[in-house]
Amino acid sequence: MEEAAAAAAAEKAASYRYWVREATGDAAPLPAPRKIDAADLAAKPAPTTLGSVWNKAGTWEEKNLNSWANGRIKDLLGSLDPLEFSTGKASVYEVSKCTGDAFLVTVRNKKRVGYTYELGLKFKGEWLIKEENKKVKGYLDIPEFSFGELEDLEVQISFTDNKDLSSDNKAQISKDLKLFLAPIREKLRKFEEELKDR
Repeated sequence: MEEAAAAAAAEKAASYRYWVREATGDAAPLPAPRKIDAADLAAKPAPTTLGSVWNKAGTWEEKNLNSWANGRIKDLLGSLDPLEFSTGKASVYEVSKCTGDAFLVTVRNKKRVGYTYELGLKFKGEWLIKEENKKVKGYLDIPEFSFGELEDLEVQISFTDNKDLSSDNKAQISKDLKLFLAPIREKLRKFEEELKDR
């Protein structure tokens, strides 16, 4: 009986082994402590980081620029010059809608900016239609656009008073009003440059 118990204990001990590596000359030496003095610290310049003081590691930090961006877009587009066409003239006199987000992101100590906006501009103008000058008012709506996508900018035109306008007249006036896209793009390019410098 004792032999059977001893054999069972030996078998149990043999089923689990814990290996300990013996220290040899090939192993890496233990690190030796060394004293750091003030001269060592002064020799290393402090790394410059972008963003907030608390974000010394330059990890993700996002700053909302909406209030600045909304005001700046309204200022830039409010100063669009009037345009003259072959049969009329028009001007943008108010930014009626300016909604969206603008932001500055600092990540890995690099600065990135971006925005997404929708715009609505009120226009008024005068066109020569059937030997008569007709006053026309309406909206230039610019649907969602983002940073770096100004070449794809589109404008949708709607009229507030269109009782006296035929579909051909509306088509011609709309074609004329689409010429506002070029100066709008220029103003928004200026906005993007200023946003990069924030």
